[in-house]
Amino acid sequence: MMNEENVVDLLKNAELIDVAVWIDGGWGVDALLGRQTRPHNDIDIFVQKKDAEAFMKMLSLNGYRETKMEYTTGDHTAWLNSGDRIIDLHLFEFTEAGTLRFENEIYPADALDGKGIIGGITVRCLTAEAQLLYHQGYEHKEKDVHDVLLLCKTFGLSIPKKYDTV
Repeated sequence: MMNEENVVDLLKNAELIDVAVWIDGGWGVDALLGRQTRPHNDIDIFVQKKDAEAFMKMLSLNGYRETKMEYTTGDHTAWLNSGDRIIDLHLFEFTEAGTLRFENEIYPADALDGKGIIGGITVRCLTAEAQLLYHQGYEHKEKDVHDVLLLCKTFGLSIPKKYDTV
């Protein structure tokens, strides 16, 4: 399990090596809400490709090892430590046009404009709208329903069709 203390330690370690991190997924939703709403088995983070080498070295020095999962790609890797904590690492780059590119798809840069709180510290995260967008296009689980319904209720967003039957 990835708890609040683990997340704060990870963020502090990234800050020590001067690497900007954006939180996505369940922790990103909880950051936007300012509190932990459910247990998390991982943390999804976005890091710029230019910082990938330094960030992965920091992960290795802190006991994480890259591991293959069914979803991993060159820009989306998974890192596991001996405590079974998983870091879902998404590598992206800003384009000359000011957008961001992740896995050869283009997204608006303002998707990264979210601010939240984890463990009493302010964190960068995806916006509520971007979180909602990224919770679509795959077979969702109970935790995804939880996250989407909380986002919609808290931020006054419309529930996506795939989630409105639950």
